[in-house]
Amino acid sequence: MLTYQDYEAAVEAGALSGFIAKAIREHTRSAAYREALVADEYDHQRNPTVNNYTKFIAEHSANPLVNLTAANNRIPSNFFHQLTVQRCAYLLGNGVSFAGSGEVKARLGARFDRDFYQMARLALIHGEAFALWSGERLHVFPLTQFVPFYDVHTGALRAGARFWRLDGGRPLSAVLYAEDGATDYQIPDGEAAAVAVSEKRPYLTLGIETGDGGFEATGRENFGKLPIIHMYGSGLRQSALCGMRPKIDAYDLIQSGFANDLMDCAQIYWIVENCGGMRESDLRDFLNRLTRDHVAVADTRGMGSEAGGVKPYVQEVPFESRMAWLEFIRASIYEGFGGLDVRALSAAKRTATEIDAAYQPLDEAADDFEAQCTDAIQQLLGILGLEGEPVYKRNRVANVLEQTRTVMMAAELLDRETILRHLPWITVDEVEEILKRE
Repeated sequence: MLTYQDYEAAVEAGALSGFIAKAIREHTRSAAYREALVADEYDHQRNPTVNNYTKFIAEHSANPLVNLTAANNRIPSNFFHQLTVQRCAYLLGNGVSFAGSGEVKARLGARFDRDFYQMARLALIHGEAFALWSGERLHVFPLTQFVPFYDVHTGALRAGARFWRLDGGRPLSAVLYAEDGATDYQIPDGEAAAVAVSEKRPYLTLGIETGDGGFEATGRENFGKLPIIHMYGSGLRQSALCGMRPKIDAYDLIQSGFANDLMDCAQIYWIVENCGGMRESDLRDFLNRLTRDHVAVADTRGMGSEAGGVKPYVQEVPFESRMAWLEFIRASIYEGFGGLDVRALSAAKRTATEIDAAYQPLDEAADDFEAQCTDAIQQLLGILGLEGEPVYKRNRVANVLEQTRTVMMAAELLDRETILRHLPWITVDEVEEILKRE
């Protein structure tokens, strides 16, 4: 890992172009980067373990050969994408509000909820994510496109480089973000150093509104600190795929193997007796006729043996044991991830207590996730010089009628704002609007 102190040393030595290229190379070779790429494959329902699975057969020489005749269905599941979306949407599906004031939310802009949701889900998938505040909105950088430079002494993010390539025939593009501005670079293929393609520019554009509704730029300035926030997906600081991959692989392999066995095992196979003297071509013609006409004569007179016979056998593929094992793994995946299996809420009527019990694992995982979200939002507010406490309204299935009755039964003991905040079908932002209209 190259640090902010390494970056400062490169600046002092005039070797910044080589430093950027080296930092990107080392980042793409790191374990965290490789794990993030694998997590992306699972998120896109492309399980590499299943997709790379190949059946082999061994010859008498013990050399393995690819079995081209065996069925090789590859059926990856969508667990990882579904569970990360569930956790993220559960906490952030209703957006983020700020207690006591709508001014903070207005300053963050109309796109804040969407951009922050994207950042939070990438943090779950990769273990961490980054976002640049441009003055108007968040620009999200995944771990696979951003090299962070942390301060050795404080651990704070002090600089970083975003990199990307449109396709293999184009140079690698990069932007170096520092506290005093951003600089664009390009790295041609095979080159050990980056080439600066722009001057360092401040982050903010200053100006005045013109009379015709336009904007006239008058200057540029910086924020006083690096305008990039950093977020972890959990307190473990690792991808949510860690620990889940073996279970997902087991489920996908068994599911794929089940389909392969159904194709490889004929519903009926035949054993031909006392026909050892038949030539291979005769045997094939015999079995073809039996399959086509369902009648064939197995007579080996003249071959010096008894008359032949044909017996049909049916081969059953184990079903109940595999289904039981798939259900066990499915339950283990949801339990290990801290997700909500909707089957627990499948009954026609559920009390609020039963619903709360089903949501308990998801609530516990969301508590940890909420702490990471709050920390990232507080970083952003610090950049903007704002103060506020984020409020989340979790997006859950609820017995709305029962919860509403409970709140209204205690209405005489509560003030109007408290009543509105506890009603399950009113969002935090709607509470603020309702109170303003009174």
